[in-house]
Amino acid sequence: MLMLALTIIICTEMVMMYLGIDLGTSGVKVILLDDNDTLIAQASAPLEVSIPQPLWSEQNPSHWWQATNEAIATLKNKYPHELLAVQAIGLSGQMHGATLLDDNNDIIRPAILWNDGRSEGQCTEIEKRAPNSRNITGNIAMPGFTAPKLLWVAQNEPELFARIKKVLLPKDYLRFLMTGDFASDMSDSAGTLWLDVEKRKWSTEMLAATDLNESHMPELYEGTEVTGILSAQVAANWGMNQVPVAAGAGDNAAGAAGIGVINPNEAFLSLGTSGVYFVANESYLPNPDSAVHTFCHCIPNTWHQMSVILSAASSLSWVTQLTGADNEQSLLDEVALEDFTRPCAVTFLPYLSGERTPHNNPNAQGVFFGLGHDTSRAVLGRAVLEGVAFAFADGQKVLLDAGTKIEQVSVIGGGARSELWGKILASVLKQPLIYREGGEVGPAFGAARLARMAVTGESPAAVCLPGKIKHTIEADPVMTEYYQVHYQKYRDLYKSVVGYF
Repeated sequence: MLMLALTIIICTEMVMMYLGIDLGTSGVKVILLDDNDTLIAQASAPLEVSIPQPLWSEQNPSHWWQATNEAIATLKNKYPHELLAVQAIGLSGQMHGATLLDDNNDIIRPAILWNDGRSEGQCTEIEKRAPNSRNITGNIAMPGFTAPKLLWVAQNEPELFARIKKVLLPKDYLRFLMTGDFASDMSDSAGTLWLDVEKRKWSTEMLAATDLNESHMPELYEGTEVTGILSAQVAANWGMNQVPVAAGAGDNAAGAAGIGVINPNEAFLSLGTSGVYFVANESYLPNPDSAVHTFCHCIPNTWHQMSVILSAASSLSWVTQLTGADNEQSLLDEVALEDFTRPCAVTFLPYLSGERTPHNNPNAQGVFFGLGHDTSRAVLGRAVLEGVAFAFADGQKVLLDAGTKIEQVSVIGGGARSELWGKILASVLKQPLIYREGGEVGPAFGAARLARMAVTGESPAAVCLPGKIKHTIEADPVMTEYYQVHYQKYRDLYKSVVGYF
C-alpha cells in the first residue's frame, strides 16, 4: 500500500512543461505551458528601440539576450520545479531583423529592425537585379524585409558587409546563443525576401541579388522540428535540463498557432506594436501587387496571407505620452466617455513609421486633421483608435479584393485588452471579433505549442486548438453607418497629403 501511494504521488507530480520564448520589439516574454495546454506562468523584460536617424530603427542584439535571461530568471525564482519539468523550448520573434555575425560569431553592427525604412531604393534595385522576384518570393520588395537591409549595408557600409559570415533573424540569434546552431524556420525566413515561399527553400537567385549565398544563411526547418539541444551552460544558468529547442516561428505565425488559426479562411487581428491581419491558407496564394504578404505558416504544408500596418498599439502608446495621460488605460477611460453616437471631429493617419499594406510607403507620416480649440485629449485618443481601425480596413480590403475568404476573426496582442477598441474595430470592419483565452500572449503560447509538437509528434490539429472564447464583440449599427463615411474621408486624406511626405 505504501508503494502504491508513493507511485500515485510521483505520477501526479510528473506534469510535462513547455517553455515559449517570444522576442518582441518592446520586450521579451516567456511562458510556461503544461501538457494540458494551461498557461502556468509568464514573465517579461523590456527592450528599447534606437532611432539614430529618421526612418531608422535598430536594436542591440546583446540586449535581446540580456532581456531573455532576465525573464527566465524571474521564472526560475518563482517556478524552479516547473522549469525542471520543461521538455522542450519553442521560439517566436519579431520578423525581418538583420542580425549580422562575423567569423568569430560576434555582432558586426546593431540589428536593423522590421520597421526600419531606410532601404526603399534598395527594394527597387533588388527587383531590377531579380526580375522574377515577386514570383519567387510571393511578395513585393519592401524596406521592412531583410534582403533590402543587407543591400543597404553593402552599399553604405561596405567594410562591415565584407565581414558578414552569417545573417540571422532576431529569434534565431537567441537560438544560436542557446544551442550553438545556425537554424531558422520557414515562417520567419519567408519574411527575408530570400525564400522561395512556394518551394520552402532558399532561393539562390534572390540571395545573389544581395551579393550573398546560401552559406550566409541558417539551415531551414519546419516550425515543429527540433533544431538543437540547449547547451549545458545555458541549461545550468536557467535551472533546466538540456532539452530540445524547436524551430518555432515568426511572431505572427506563432500567434496563429497560439490562438488556433491554422485552418483555411480563419483569421486574426494582432494589436501589437504593429498591426497584422492574418489569414491561414491551405495553398500558396500570392498577391504581391497589393502589398499583401504571402508567407509560409509554421505548420508544414500550410501558408498564410497578411496585411501589415506598422503602428498599431504603438500609436496608442505615442498619443498617451504626447498628451500627458497617466497611462494608456487612463486615456482609454477618457475616450470611453466620448459620444460614440456621432463621428469624431478629428481624423488620424497612423503612419508614424511609414506604412506597408496597402501603400508600401516608408515615407508616409502621421497626420491629425480637423483640430480645433475644443480638441481634447480624449478626442485625440479616439482619433488614434479609429485611425488604426481604418488602417486595418485598408488591409482587409486588399485581402478581400484578392479573393481571400475570411470566415471568423480572433483578436490577439496587448491591444486586445481594450473592449472599446474592439467595438471600434468590429464596427469599422463590419466583422464580429472573437476574444479567446491566451490571446494576450499569443506568440509565446504558440511557441510553446510548437515545442510540444516537436517532441511528442502530435499533429497540429490536436495541439493548436482554438482557445476558449471569452467573449465576442459585435459591430455597432450606428457606429458602422458613420464609419463608412469617415473611412472614405480617411482614404481621401491620405491621397491629398501623400505628395507632401
